[in-house]
Amino acid sequence: MEEKKLDVKSIIGFVLIFAILLFMMWQNQPTPEEIAAKEAEKQAQIDADKKAESTTNTDAKVTTALDYSKPKDSTALVALQSKIGDFAYSAATSTFSENELEIENEVLKLKFNTLGGHLSEVKLKQFVDFDSIPIHLVKDGNAVFNINFQTTDNRTLNTKDLYFQPTVTKSGDNTIVSMKLKTAENKFLEYNYVIKPNEYMIDFNIRSQGLETAINTSNPINLDWKQKTYRHDQSISYENRYTDIHYQSDGDEDYTGLRGGEDEVEDLTWVSFKQHFFNSTLISDKAFKKTTLFSENLVEDEKVDTVFTKQFAFKTPLALSGANIDNNLKLYYGPTDLKVLKQYDGNLDEIVSYGWGIFGWINKHLLMPLFGFLSGFLPYGIAIIVMTVLIKLAMSFVQYKQYLSQMKLKVLKPELDAIREKHKDNKMKAQQETMALQNKAGASPMAGCLPALIQMPVFYSLFMFFPVAFALRQKKFLWAEDLSSYDVVAELPFNIPLYGDHVSMFPILAAIAIFFYMKLTTGQNQMSAPQQEGMPDMAKMMKYMIYFAPIMMLVFFNQYASGLSLYYFISNLISIGILLVIKNFILDEKKIHANIQVQKAKPKKESKFQARMKNMMEQAEKQKQMQQQQKNKKK
Repeated sequence: MEEKKLDVKSIIGFVLIFAILLFMMWQNQPTPEEIAAKEAEKQAQIDADKKAESTTNTDAKVTTALDYSKPKDSTALVALQSKIGDFAYSAATSTFSENELEIENEVLKLKFNTLGGHLSEVKLKQFVDFDSIPIHLVKDGNAVFNINFQTTDNRTLNTKDLYFQPTVTKSGDNTIVSMKLKTAENKFLEYNYVIKPNEYMIDFNIRSQGLETAINTSNPINLDWKQKTYRHDQSISYENRYTDIHYQSDGDEDYTGLRGGEDEVEDLTWVSFKQHFFNSTLISDKAFKKTTLFSENLVEDEKVDTVFTKQFAFKTPLALSGANIDNNLKLYYGPTDLKVLKQYDGNLDEIVSYGWGIFGWINKHLLMPLFGFLSGFLPYGIAIIVMTVLIKLAMSFVQYKQYLSQMKLKVLKPELDAIREKHKDNKMKAQQETMALQNKAGASPMAGCLPALIQMPVFYSLFMFFPVAFALRQKKFLWAEDLSSYDVVAELPFNIPLYGDHVSMFPILAAIAIFFYMKLTTGQNQMSAPQQEGMPDMAKMMKYMIYFAPIMMLVFFNQYASGLSLYYFISNLISIGILLVIKNFILDEKKIHANIQVQKAKPKKESKFQARMKNMMEQAEKQKQMQQQQKNKKK
């Protein structure tokens, strides 16, 4: 065979091919600008990874739950994108999915939804309901937060239907959540939330940037907030009684009432969806000029309607700063607890329904501090008893005055009966002499009524205090599991109208105590009351009241707070004791009679009021006599 050799032509060919390859590689190498761009992109990715890791490990317990594995129906999203024009940017740059962002502090667990950009869940971490289920103020779509506006091409959009882009950052101990609805990278509507450690209050800002060409600002940009309030108490009807809308307008707190309906309010600074012991409140640093409030009762049948209590709604136009939205707000999700609410500005403590006027003043400045002091070192049930004792002792002088007046009338009863018998045909004359005798003896029936009226503000204040005292919530005493709700000693297999399907012991004890107290006081009143025409019927009415009042207590308080029934039970026991002490050890009927005789002997100057009353009675008597004479002449 002939041996093959590598000739000169082959070598030259290989050299040319190698040279061509080198030339092509040199021609295709990246420019210095391209190399710099790639380095910048690589560094940006490294910084983003570090930032994400830092956010995950923050002390504020930030947990991102962006689940992109379950995108929504792409056909529907494409249709949505085609409808929203400029706002398609936000959808196009997102992953076309509804996701949630979880943020926690020591007292709140929050979930923000990219669809709508607002809170989809609010959990109060330190509280549970009557059935030991965690308290949620927002969950499973019970709340809607929406901004409604028109675009410059005359379309109406709702933010609740649009996707926001979330960003979580840290500023010191605070966690900042930004939700942006974009039309371009530097044109957006933003919800900005600041969550602080151990706080129920969230700073919340709504602002827009560069949307003058997208949003038609000549039409109102409406904020619409709706919420169904979850049932948290044992008795849904009892909870519903204290579930309503509260708001502050022009510095004055007010509320819509319990029957529902619609109300328009001007210059509103905050609105609270209050559900007995918890509330969701929106606060503005600048008053909303015109708002519409709506409340609807959702409980028609307590056996069927067991999830929600009321439906609330709030609507207002947002103020503009130039052509942009700029509203500094706050959101409060937490307990309706006076101690917590007083930590914040804006009179938020008025959300606690302690009553109006003098009743609210007594509760806030007397009863609440007293109860707070006692419950600081005593069990809550014992604190109620001690507070009741102190109040009754403080008011014992009123009971003494009332009983003293009854004793004086009892001593004068024979003389008063004699006057009425003497002038039985002339009632006006009998009344004049009766008043004259009572005035001399210092035994006016009004002396017994006035002490009772003095007690009324305290009585009504306590009636308002116990049902809204947050400190009593889920506090046990004896057989009562919760002093803020009714106690149960027996379940009934059926429901009794007005009474319920259970038996509460504290109302029974209170009813028994009221019966014996009324037995004592009504008997004394009947003994001291002078006989006059019509009195037999009045005596029967007083006799029936002895039984009617305890029955009312037994029936209507069966579903009230057991702390309130405990107060009435102890209060009436103490009243019975004070009455027996006054009757048997303080007041002496013989001494009272002797003192009355001394008073009668003294000349007593009539007051202007008494003189005026006497003159009016004399004029009435003369007029009556003239009318009688005219009738006699006609006959």
